[in-house]
Amino acid sequence: MRIVSLVPSATEMLFALGLGDEVTAVTHECDHPAEALDRPKVTRDLIGPRLEPGEIDRAVRELTEQGKAIYALDEQRLRELQPDLIVTQALCAVCAVSYDDVVAVAQRIEPEPKVISLDPHTLGEVLGDVRTLAQAADAKDAGVDLIQAAAARIDTVRLAVRGQAPVRVAAIEWLDPVFVAGHWTPQLIEYAGGVDVLGLPGEHSEVRSWEEIAAARPEVVVVMPCGYDAERALEEARAFQAELAAVGARRIVAVDAAAYFSRPGPRLVDGLELMAHILHPDRVPEAPAAVLEVAV
Repeated sequence: MRIVSLVPSATEMLFALGLGDEVTAVTHECDHPAEALDRPKVTRDLIGPRLEPGEIDRAVRELTEQGKAIYALDEQRLRELQPDLIVTQALCAVCAVSYDDVVAVAQRIEPEPKVISLDPHTLGEVLGDVRTLAQAADAKDAGVDLIQAAAARIDTVRLAVRGQAPVRVAAIEWLDPVFVAGHWTPQLIEYAGGVDVLGLPGEHSEVRSWEEIAAARPEVVVVMPCGYDAERALEEARAFQAELAAVGARRIVAVDAAAYFSRPGPRLVDGLELMAHILHPDRVPEAPAAVLEVAV
């Protein structure tokens, strides 16, 4: 089967299912696993590189308000690849090519490929998407194995923090303007032994003010700018160090959101383990990745 993945999280799922050899093309943002970097790219960013967070937010808002795309899809290359299956999403216009654009292009390809859209809002729905993708790609047994392995790790974390006093957490997904994380992140925080003081599980991320964040009285602030790694997250946190310090939390940390929180793929379980380590290091002493401290 020839599969084109237009979502980084779907690319990660496909490789985790053992279908890497069937992935014939990916997006320009697909960087995990390393083998994905060798696949042809069929998308490009129309906003531009290395913009400041505020500039990115303004550019995205302007394009979406005008009904314009944020990403371009290389239709000619897609036609040449003759995919059997295209995996996309409609959850977030900032995360991937427009679903409607993908469907329209697919309808112009002969023979027309199957298009599936993965649009999870919770951790459970992410695991459900593993099943959906495995069925579409004729890898049902691998899907069952992947889901069972993830469920076992989730249970291990929840058992490790059981009985601990929940830690009040604010998860900041963007800093200019300030967005608090929604979707699966509040659920990860709960499973890790915390309580999200601002975000709601299964709901969209929301713009909040620094005053609202301070009023929520978080004990720990996790800076996780969408799509950024830990070093870039720390850079952004330092740029807003005064605002973060004014929140009054006892601890502020920066994490790799691109790897462990932004993308609804298999590594969300790593994100859960990382969050549990941040909140309850005595119960979950080992972390899957670095946690960078922000001075307050």
